[in-house]
Amino acid sequence: QVQLVESGGGSVQAGGSLRLSCVVSGPPYNTYCLGWFRQAPGKEREGVASIGRDGEITYADSVKGRFTISQDNARNLYLSMNGLKPEDTAMYYCAATTFRIATLVASRYNYWGQGTQVSVSS
Repeated sequence: QVQLVESGGGSVQAGGSLRLSCVVSGPPYNTYCLGWFRQAPGKEREGVASIGRDGEITYADSVKGRFTISQDNARNLYLSMNGLKPEDTAMYYCAATTFRIATLVASRYNYWGQGTQVSVSS
């Protein structure tokens, strides 16, 4: 019943910005925690940012100071990305879990969107 739909990806040059959005629908008790993950070809899936039920936030070290996760009153999820680098190039996914505390552990997430591509050129 939970559905996640990402948007906002695109192609930018290094130093540029993008804002990703994820529309979240379904029972709120199935989406206590929301997160953004990314995966580049040949690389492991990486947790980018997460926000827990009570609003606590955690970021991957690689994006601290550049990315900002936020959530609106309708549970929609956002990721503002500034100072993009070529190494940020990846498919970005939003995800939801019944786990209440913010976590970057992908295996804890129950629901996933289809992803939106972010490409950053040199």
